[in-house]
Amino acid sequence: MNQHLRPEPVPFIDIAAQRRRLGASIDEAVTRVLTHCQFINGPEVTALEAALADYSGARHVVTCASGTDALLMVLMAKGVGPGDAVFCPSFTFCATGEAVALTGAVPVFVDVDEATFNMDVNSLKRGIATARRRGLVPKAVMPVDLFGQSADHDAIAVVAEAEGLFVLDDAAQSFGASYKGRRLGTLGLATATSFFPAKPLGCYGDGGAIFTDDAALAETLRSIRVHGQGSDKYDNVRLGLTGRLDTMQAAILLEKLKIFDDEIAARNQVAERYARGLGNVVSVPRLASGCTSIWAQYTIRLPAGCDRDGFAAALKAQGIPTAIYYVKSMHQQTAYREFPVADGGLPACERLSDDVISLPMHAYLDEPTQERIIRAVRDAIGA
Repeated sequence: MNQHLRPEPVPFIDIAAQRRRLGASIDEAVTRVLTHCQFINGPEVTALEAALADYSGARHVVTCASGTDALLMVLMAKGVGPGDAVFCPSFTFCATGEAVALTGAVPVFVDVDEATFNMDVNSLKRGIATARRRGLVPKAVMPVDLFGQSADHDAIAVVAEAEGLFVLDDAAQSFGASYKGRRLGTLGLATATSFFPAKPLGCYGDGGAIFTDDAALAETLRSIRVHGQGSDKYDNVRLGLTGRLDTMQAAILLEKLKIFDDEIAARNQVAERYARGLGNVVSVPRLASGCTSIWAQYTIRLPAGCDRDGFAAALKAQGIPTAIYYVKSMHQQTAYREFPVADGGLPACERLSDDVISLPMHAYLDEPTQERIIRAVRDAIGA
């Protein structure tokens, strides 16, 4: 009897391969924490903050419990609240706008550039006009460095300075990338990142960090992450939250940071192979001038008329997973539909939500496996 064997499944993100590479060092790091039992604010937290500062070039790093907390803590520290407007791209994960809404402020959604997926500065300008017309006070701009590539920070900074806004960079997907020779973490007032396990630099749970050169802001953030405490733990001087990164996760991240640059280089090789193999059948991502990417995702755009669901099903039948980031932009989602959008609407966000799809991407994607993915993509497009 002939049996049709199912193709061996390809991991979308291969955390297990990295675990095998770092197995002994991670086990030893975790054991050290289990031995000293300082599970909250242990020595590894301080060591990680110093290592991240050295890596990024930022003067101060405040680790925290998640990338969402990182955004929220900065907004809280700056007193953002009801009546304020904060400008966010709509084509991103919901945490960006969510953090704004949680303060009582209003996220104003702006469009993105279709080539880079990042904030469109002209739409930002229109968004500021929209906010003022509604009686809101423009307070901050939150560019997102999506899928691993930096937004156009110089252009955003010009608008922010002219309008009196502070810049909070959402680098949840892009820590390790650079913009015009500067690593993310030193652009704007503050930069927030996430260490969610699927991120290029991820821990084994939730985690995040805030980067800033502002010493006073860093001091306030350290207070906010522990319930707003002052010099005495029972004298809370401001509203805060439980926002600490636990010691175990810090220990794991210290080991992962040691191989981070090597993994970024491998991700770039994977991206180059995809571009060579797929550039003539789909729209592949492009790096803007002066930017590097850590390729948190490899997101393509399908040709006009291509059935995205059918495409995904064809790849799944070959054991190849896909994902859609994001099937709905934020302004199209139930919880955010009532918030304002920039004048002129967000047509680029909506087009991207209709035709993007992401392929497997990680530092351990070997060439034969990637060639299998490329063939499957080409076959699915041809079909």
